[in-house]
Amino acid sequence: MPIRTTRARAGRSFNELFVFILVAVLWCPGYACAGAEDASPSMFSFSGFGTLGVVHSSEDKADFTSTIFKPNGAGYSHDWSPAVDSLIAAQVIAHFAPQLTGVLQVVAEQNYDDTYRPHVEWANIKYEFTPDFSVRVGRTVLPGFLLSDARAVGYTYAWVRPPLEVYRLLPITNGDGLDAHYHVHGGGFTNTVQANFGKNNATLPEDVGGGSSDATHLWGISNTTEYGALSVRITYQKSHLAIPAFNALFDAFRQFGAQGAAIADKYNSQPFVFSMIGAGASYDPGDWFAISEWGRLHSNSVLGKRAAWYVSGGYRLGTFTPYVTYAEASADNLSDPDLTITALPPGLAGPAAGLNAALDSILSSKAVENTISVGGRWDFMKKADLKLQFDHTRIGAGSTGVLSNIQPGFQPGGRVTVVSATVDFVF
Repeated sequence: MPIRTTRARAGRSFNELFVFILVAVLWCPGYACAGAEDASPSMFSFSGFGTLGVVHSSEDKADFTSTIFKPNGAGYSHDWSPAVDSLIAAQVIAHFAPQLTGVLQVVAEQNYDDTYRPHVEWANIKYEFTPDFSVRVGRTVLPGFLLSDARAVGYTYAWVRPPLEVYRLLPITNGDGLDAHYHVHGGGFTNTVQANFGKNNATLPEDVGGGSSDATHLWGISNTTEYGALSVRITYQKSHLAIPAFNALFDAFRQFGAQGAAIADKYNSQPFVFSMIGAGASYDPGDWFAISEWGRLHSNSVLGKRAAWYVSGGYRLGTFTPYVTYAEASADNLSDPDLTITALPPGLAGPAAGLNAALDSILSSKAVENTISVGGRWDFMKKADLKLQFDHTRIGAGSTGVLSNIQPGFQPGGRVTVVSATVDFVF
């Protein structure tokens, strides 16, 4: 049966991740961590982080995943999935000279093909022209959100994962090119302007069409102001995106005359032009925290226009931190009038219905939902925490929300409850 095959393959994949974690943990005390504590200076410094987690979803005809680049998750494929949040990463920083450093970060998590082959998340060279002005060349983080720099490091924030309603607006996390940072200090505040330019290539799972997504002319600018416990960020990102898998679908629409051509022209003017603007603020004086972000995505494509926001807060009671989050996502049209089938001969009515269903599937994948999350973090030992989180999501009519791997019989709209448990660690 397909489910058993998927579960068996995911089990083998998770074994790969477990072995990687075991090797990293055993290797760290023997070399990297000991080296980091050595009083003598070293050209290289090593560190790492990871998450072990399981997730359950009440929806059994779709999967809950943490990113669109994962092929399966909790719900349809697995009652309890370890793949949603689990990962392991290692990072090395090379100090070539006082002004010249390099960083390499390698992450192993579930890939588009359900393997855990490590991939390079960051790989760049940084040169500091002055203490306040630096340029990096290579693969660098995209500064789309407050937590972009530590998006994968679960130990650095209270939740199990950053709210997906907002963070899925910009699912890619890095770019190949260059970026520049300029800092201004004064009056107790620090202001950082970051500009980036480059490209990104990613491979999509089969359930969202497969093939590649190629972001070019990827550029952006962000401004972060820090004053005591307050941090505020405003960002703008823009790119041209090509998804070749869409071409076959809309080429088929063009075979149905003027109406089909109009649909193709409306939704498939590749390369798509994407732009995202976002803003966020966090306040963390120590005993408690409050954080909120908002983002809006605009595109001239079938992926449409979207917006999302969240607000979250928590209170630290010794080693225990309870928190609550509310998140909301909205989008434009979730369906289309589609091809008119009634006037078509029987031989064409079936293919036309299939094209309509494929288009509506893409349109309905835009998240329209709101989620209430309640959870807690327990720092049970140095450099490790245990988290438990409950998410209750109400999906808007006509939308599949952030769910993926949609199966026959799934009804858009409705409610979903997700239970997540993770252990985060750094080394």
